[in-house]
Amino acid sequence: MVKIISDSTCDLSQELLERYGIAVLPLQVTLGEASYEDGINITVDEIYRWADENKTTPKTAAPSVETAANVLRPWLEKGMELVCFSVSESMSTSANVMRLAAKELKAQERVTVINSQNLSTGVGLLVIEAAIMAKAGKSAREITESIKAMRPLIRASFVVDTLTYLHRGGRCSGVAALAGSMLKLHPKIVVSGGKMGVSKKYRGKLNRVLPEYVEDMKEELLNARTQRVFITHSGCEEETIRQVKTILEGLGRFEEILVTRAGSVISSHCGPGTLGVLFIANE
Repeated sequence: MVKIISDSTCDLSQELLERYGIAVLPLQVTLGEASYEDGINITVDEIYRWADENKTTPKTAAPSVETAANVLRPWLEKGMELVCFSVSESMSTSANVMRLAAKELKAQERVTVINSQNLSTGVGLLVIEAAIMAKAGKSAREITESIKAMRPLIRASFVVDTLTYLHRGGRCSGVAALAGSMLKLHPKIVVSGGKMGVSKKYRGKLNRVLPEYVEDMKEELLNARTQRVFITHSGCEEETIRQVKTILEGLGRFEEILVTRAGSVISSHCGPGTLGVLFIANE
């Protein structure tokens, strides 16, 4: 049997984790001198409060080898093979930590670590597909081969509400952040080849920008795999989320439209109000 494990950047809800039998390895979030585990003992809203009070961005880090070993060990003791997913290796050393944990447990032959080359539910889409295959009795090798073929088909993008958090984290200059705020600019960030880049800048209020963002992807969405599409956000108004969901429903394409809130690590870097639509393209 194969167990699927992902680091916490997959941003899957507890309901989805339980539905598909996925285990999670939490990354670390540090607020000043205090460290927390993503999704375990810190909430996104607490992070936002701290960041605004201190005018800085929390630090995030890969889990310790000890933490990773503690997550892997129980499933190895049950005699299972493990397929583990990490956020893009260009963004974190999480994948390498999992490999070191497998080595420490003398289980390298039974642990496969996959670099998702993605983030948030871009990772989550792959994780769910792997879990479905595991439940169907596929081997770790079969799952790995299928996932690696699927990896370039993940379409992950986000529209950012505020540039403040990207500026605090060193991903955006102060001048750009100030100009973006004054002009009400909302960059569309696209993940490609494991790296993030800006593909377009929208201008105006977010509740007008996001429908435009989804409409721009209409052709791609109508060509997507039909099983599921994610709306992933870092704390948006319900009405805004409803607007986006209504557009997706109107396409009549997807069997499931899943709304998830980004976890502590992703939210620490993008700030509140970020929203993305993520899906798997057809071949």
